[in-house]
Amino acid sequence: MTISLRRFRTVHGARVRALALGALGFALALGPATTAAAAVEVAHAHGVRAVFTYRGSYPAGHGLELTIERSGVVVYHGPVRSAWCGDACWPNLVAGQSSALRVVRLDAGVDVLLSLYTGGAHCCVVEQVYAASPTTGRYVVHERDFGDAAVRLVASSVPGEVDLLSADDAFAYAFTDYAASGLPIEIIRFVGGHFVNVTRSFPTLVARDASQWLADFRSQASSHYTDTVGLAAAWAADEATLGHWAVAKRFLDQQARAGHLNSALGPYEPSGARFVGALERFLRERHYLG
Repeated sequence: MTISLRRFRTVHGARVRALALGALGFALALGPATTAAAAVEVAHAHGVRAVFTYRGSYPAGHGLELTIERSGVVVYHGPVRSAWCGDACWPNLVAGQSSALRVVRLDAGVDVLLSLYTGGAHCCVVEQVYAASPTTGRYVVHERDFGDAAVRLVASSVPGEVDLLSADDAFAYAFTDYAASGLPIEIIRFVGGHFVNVTRSFPTLVARDASQWLADFRSQASSHYTDTVGLAAAWAADEATLGHWAVAKRFLDQQARAGHLNSALGPYEPSGARFVGALERFLRERHYLG
């Protein structure tokens, strides 16, 4: 499986919003639901067929239900609920995707992946995995809140399986406002009922993400833009993931001395050398550093 990594930018005055995934853009598309009739999405693969139905109009749906069939036999049927949006979620569609429902191999078996949107200006994408228990065969739902970050599929290092390609939403607002924050790439694997960070297993994608963030930062720094720390943080996180923190820190120290590390939030968020120190502490807390 291949994936095209793209960056979406929104220009607001002089500001270029480089919100990212490093390489991903978030695009919410309204589903085919109407207030009168139920909308239906169907996905099938590997002998498993899933049917997702819902009613209502954006941003809050109702009557969300999921049915899973295996070899023509119904093995799961029930309402769709989430800890983050109850039973009023909305199907989430990322760019280029016509359905919020997919049947994939995330773990050893065949899983149903349902992408939901909680509503709100900056939140949230919730991915639900319906996986069959290895002991009982019954489907159990597991979910993870990805925040503002979109989620795509990328081929796993495990043959025949896929992982979830997204970004670390903890970087939103961490050092500057939302529009100027950068989100470093994050890749999540669903294993044994748990969502596990496996970003370090994809150095090529991480390096590509870092290169894009650095190009954006250099462009803004050369024009003396007053809000560059968000991009620098995303780049440094990628470099730390690659094991290059010492080199990244030397570069950041140089940029601090040159006056290129600035936050538009002034006294509320650190700039210059203070930013470098705050970023290092943040990366340790987020397990980017040992």
